Amino acid sequence: MIYLDYQATTPLAPEAREAMLRWLAGDGFANPHSAHAMGRAAKAAVEVAREQVAALFPSGGQVVFTGSATEAINLAIRGGPNGPVAVSAIEHAAVRDTARWFDADHELAVDADGLIDPEVPFPEGARLVAAMQVNNEIGTIQPVERLAERARAAGAWFLCDAVQGAGKLAAPAGADLIAVSAHKLHGPKGIGALWVRDGLQLSPIILGGGQEGGLRSGTLSPALCAGFGAAAKLALGRREEDAAHVEMLWNEARGVLDRWVLNGSGTKRYKGNLNLRLNGLDVARLMSDCRRIMFSAGSACASGSGRPSHVLRALGLSDGEARSSIRLGFGRYTTRDELIEACRTIDAAAKAQGV
Repeated sequence: MIYLDYQATTPLAPEAREAMLRWLAGDGFANPHSAHAMGRAAKAAVEVAREQVAALFPSGGQVVFTGSATEAINLAIRGGPNGPVAVSAIEHAAVRDTARWFDADHELAVDADGLIDPEVPFPEGARLVAAMQVNNEIGTIQPVERLAERARAAGAWFLCDAVQGAGKLAAPAGADLIAVSAHKLHGPKGIGALWVRDGLQLSPIILGGGQEGGLRSGTLSPALCAGFGAAAKLALGRREEDAAHVEMLWNEARGVLDRWVLNGSGTKRYKGNLNLRLNGLDVARLMSDCRRIMFSAGSACASGSGRPSHVLRALGLSDGEARSSIRLGFGRYTTRDELIEACRTIDAAAKAQGV
């Protein structure tokens, strides 16, 4: 098997696995919210992890652990002030659907390269603007710093979904709220975080024990926190090395798949995401013919819906073009040889279809 679906999830780093093991065996089962010695030890592990995860973000804020980035986004939008919400046309469903929950969302268009105009008009009275740092389907990097600056000048909060960029790119400066997920940076599934700028007042959406400063009730898992922290620390320490590796892989893949059309900007993008199309391609048949290669026809969260990608449609692609697109995602643990083998296999299978 060759795994090329890094945008859906990333392999667990050995360092993260090791950090989790102590809290999965022996006396590591204690509740970190208990006052006794075992509880205090578990709490200490959580707080070490919180500091490690906080290093992913700008200074001047707090990290709230959540069960996922989706939960973090819900807390940011539903727990903020009432009023119109403006979101980019290519946001993840976690942002789009939560904004629609208010029936007061406004879509910010993107151009044919999948990029938001940094001077795009905001709706009058917007109370929150949301734009993702790196798009999960096409990998384009948005001008989040300028958008955050303008949102603040307009009196709105700025939310950045940094799930695909955390640990790979610099933190989105100027944001008020930043959502991340551990399993997208080689940490465990089942834990995410919301960074909240100091001075913002959110209302909780999960009530109960009042954990996480009253913003997110529920017992934290020391094991998940420890794995998240270790993965964050590793990502920051390896960022330049990982970026160079991804750049090399991108160049190799583009060399093999040079006849395929790239979806999204070729320059303003994270290069571990390669979204390509061949007009007339039967993607379902391609995936069946290449079943040893784990790749995607789009976002894993929307797979099986039968609908063309809203991201590709926002670029101006037709339904047919959107449905003839694939996404290859690679990163730290992808080797050059397996990527070249996968790309050659995919291209040969496409040629066998006559496209």
